[in-house]
Amino acid sequence: MVTMNKNNTQHEFIKSNIDIFCCPKCNQKLSLNAEELTCMQCSQGFNIAEEIPQLFWPTEWDSSKKDVTDEIKQFYEKTPFPDYDEFDDANSLRLKSRKGIFAKLLDDQIPLGYNVLECGCGTGQLSNFLGLANRNVFATDMCMNSLRLAQNFKIQNDIQNVAFLQMNLFRPCFSKEVFDLVISNGVLHHTSDPFAGYKSILQLVKPKGHIIIGLYHKYGRVLTDIRRFIFNMTKDRFRFLDGTISKDASAKAKQESWFKDQYKNPHESKHTIAEILQWLDSTGVTFVKSIPKVELFEYITEDTNLFSPDEVTSKFELTVVELGMITNYKEGGFFIVIGQKK
Repeated sequence: MVTMNKNNTQHEFIKSNIDIFCCPKCNQKLSLNAEELTCMQCSQGFNIAEEIPQLFWPTEWDSSKKDVTDEIKQFYEKTPFPDYDEFDDANSLRLKSRKGIFAKLLDDQIPLGYNVLECGCGTGQLSNFLGLANRNVFATDMCMNSLRLAQNFKIQNDIQNVAFLQMNLFRPCFSKEVFDLVISNGVLHHTSDPFAGYKSILQLVKPKGHIIIGLYHKYGRVLTDIRRFIFNMTKDRFRFLDGTISKDASAKAKQESWFKDQYKNPHESKHTIAEILQWLDSTGVTFVKSIPKVELFEYITEDTNLFSPDEVTSKFELTVVELGMITNYKEGGFFIVIGQKK
């Protein structure tokens, strides 16, 4: 069980839970001193910078596969996403996060004391939000600039039970089956192999634990792709075509962060709910729920139990739901699937 008391630093938190970590190079146990983590088997050392362990280890891709890691990493080092507002604090983060139904439902329904991992946390807003309650949250990303923003917010607001680490999700720095819940929202579609990334982080989920993945939708991104084409042809004029940007003219930093993430990202793939159902089925994971829901005329509300299983009634019904995302679903054509490990 992961534990953390109020007076612990992140270093002490990791030290007290070193048994859940492993070397991303050889998968053996790690030891910790004041300056680095060291593999007890291969002796590989990993620096700790600004209390953030740098446990990133590169993927050895097949020569036939394009490695987009460095390209994506450089993009997000320059453009951390999402950006914090100038006056954000723990209370405003809680209030703003709970305005979104999905984040509110997570906060209400993830049990206290759960061990949660967010893979690809970006600037850590979701992890810091979930860590405001008595949950044990580990948050990883490959971009140090994003992690610094997340860590600084955590320190400034005295959020005690969140740890931020640099990690490659294809080479995890955690032992298998140690988390009750693993979340990867808006990350896998920026990798060289989303399905391989999913299988990698699935190993970290306990039996009967849950995995939540969020991806760009094949049809839901159609309007975004049209806007991207217009922006590229007009040197980024007509930004008002993006409804998210036009809603709030005062939050310029957040608008710019959103715009670059949506329209200037160097690599993204697109998927369908039906495809992800195949991922789950092939890896021994039971489908629980999706957003949008797989049933026609059924919607996520504040009364929805995210972890209560739904049924996929028919391929026809699912196809209609998916095609409806072209015009009916917002947030950049994004969808979420929740599964439970058998």
